[in-house]
Amino acid sequence: MKSKKTFLSRRSFIGKTTTLAAGIPLLGTKLWGAPAYIPNLLSPNSKINGVQLGLITYSFRAMKEQSAEATLQYILDCGVSGVELMGRTAESFIGRPINKVDRRKYYGLLRKERNKDLSSEDKKELEDLKMQNESYDKEVEKWNATRSLDGFDQLRKMYNDAGVEIYAFKPDYLLSAKNSDENIHYAMQAGKRLGASHVTLELPRESEHTLKLGKMGEKNGIKVAYHGHEQQHAHWWDTALEQSTHNAMNLDLGHYTAAGNTDSIEFIQKNNQHILSMHVKDRQKPENGKKNVVFGNGDTPIKEVLQLMRDNQYNFPATIEYEYDTPEDSSIIAEIKKSIAYCKNALES
Repeated sequence: MKSKKTFLSRRSFIGKTTTLAAGIPLLGTKLWGAPAYIPNLLSPNSKINGVQLGLITYSFRAMKEQSAEATLQYILDCGVSGVELMGRTAESFIGRPINKVDRRKYYGLLRKERNKDLSSEDKKELEDLKMQNESYDKEVEKWNATRSLDGFDQLRKMYNDAGVEIYAFKPDYLLSAKNSDENIHYAMQAGKRLGASHVTLELPRESEHTLKLGKMGEKNGIKVAYHGHEQQHAHWWDTALEQSTHNAMNLDLGHYTAAGNTDSIEFIQKNNQHILSMHVKDRQKPENGKKNVVFGNGDTPIKEVLQLMRDNQYNFPATIEYEYDTPEDSSIIAEIKKSIAYCKNALES
């Protein structure tokens, strides 16, 4: 059921890694002509002084190839040993149909539609993209009827053999109150199969839904960590946390700063036991424009928070999320590596 359009087929992966692992010596930090994810040979380590630096694979959303295999290569190119894995990336490995719609263009046009800023040409293009998306949704619905959880075990093994832990999973099927219990159960069990301690999603508006997710998390043996954008404030998660011991926080430090909050250090000190993972990006505070910028150029206290985590031995990962525009003379991978280096230097200072 796996799509033919993949970065490297599983059979090819197994064959190449077995042959190369058996007899080809290491040449510096790479194997000549070999994929970087050969099991146990080139394992990355981004746990620095007790703090796990990871990244969310959403950071690679603009990369042409979106398969789980290609994504693993990007992760290893960045030198990261832990990730929050996006649901569609994981599901592509077990045969989910590939969405050929240009998502960046589609969401950009939807934004223009909301702002009533569509030209006549934009309207025609948006209608076409909507039709393509509807067709894709029907294809996925048909696939859902035959999907299996079994492939997630193999995906976890492939990532783990390469030295990458999947500590969080961000699936579809959780956010909307319209999601069926069957889909929620599937998403949570997929997270468990992948080795994640928690699934993540934006905090739903309906408190009834966070209650339901918390209770289902209890039954499925996995925690539910809620993410936020500029709605975040010190008491934003209170209701969800009170509803279930399996409800938790997926704090976004950059968005928290852009929302105008100035209590990041105190907030994390008070709530660290509820934070299962934290997104790290550098954003400006409101009076400076709220932009996403290169690490170290904004107002987000990245260095101070990472050192707080190190000094107090907080055990939640710091998940880098690449958001700022890629410079013309650079690349996504290069910019993520700069972000990781900034965080590493903070933890080693």
